[in-house]
Amino acid sequence: MNLSSRDLRAVIALIDERNFTRAAERMHLSQSSFSALIQGVEESLGAKLFERSTRSVVLTPEGRLFEESARRVLADFDGMVENFRDHAQRRRGRVAMAALPSLAAGWLPGVLAEYRTRYPGIELALMDSLSEQCLAMLRAGQVDLALATAGDKDADLATEELCSDEFHLICRKDHPLARQKEIRLRDLAAHPFVHLSRNSSVRQYLEAAFHPVTMQTVLEVEHLATVTGMVQAGIGITVVPALTLFHFDHPDLAVRPVEIKGLRRRILLVRRKTDPLSSAAQALYDLMIEQKPLVRVPRSQRGRRRG
Repeated sequence: MNLSSRDLRAVIALIDERNFTRAAERMHLSQSSFSALIQGVEESLGAKLFERSTRSVVLTPEGRLFEESARRVLADFDGMVENFRDHAQRRRGRVAMAALPSLAAGWLPGVLAEYRTRYPGIELALMDSLSEQCLAMLRAGQVDLALATAGDKDADLATEELCSDEFHLICRKDHPLARQKEIRLRDLAAHPFVHLSRNSSVRQYLEAAFHPVTMQTVLEVEHLATVTGMVQAGIGITVVPALTLFHFDHPDLAVRPVEIKGLRRRILLVRRKTDPLSSAAQALYDLMIEQKPLVRVPRSQRGRRRG
């Protein structure tokens, strides 16, 4: 027995119309073709669904039993098709992503706001975490996409570079380095540093660039907002990527570009290489490529840009 959704719809049409002519018109069939279709369904089931007379069409007890199941199956089928269409046409769905905290707070909100405007029915989930943790969540299937600083050398991941992020010195405006024309490694090494934790990508970039020179670490903290407060208080200086500079937009602070060979942070958009993206996730991926981060110096510090 092999009944199709068309067979079920024909039976329901006859139940609703109680008339072969009207039911056939509803199914866009000739009356003879429609009658043959109903007869074929009954033969497949091995039972009569309708008692026919010249004036009426009446459901048999077996027909009433079949009606309940047929309506339920068609409702489930139609719901499945509609749900699929909603996902395929980005009216419904879910996208989860992991991102570096500096991107999640600075550049990404504008992108997600635009995405929600375009696709208001898509549910978004965001985990802001360090680069290694972002990639771990991606590999575990917890997120569809990750914004990280690594992954381009991993065989299981596909990456797209969004931007290359230069580093800047942050110090008080009354600090000696704030008035210095060029800032080099030896200049920075002479002053106490307020650092992010060792497992942050920013800290790892700095240690690699300074090696074998040792930085004078006076404080090590977890959040850029804490770094801002400590530098503002004059406890030390710090060096951070340009995409984090919005944290340091304060009239007491100076932002100065630094000249250290190899000190540049690559921001990567990462996905699993073997798993195709859903329609909703692909739309977010494309939007992030379309609206790549633009590196800006804070407004209060624009007069101190290089050049």
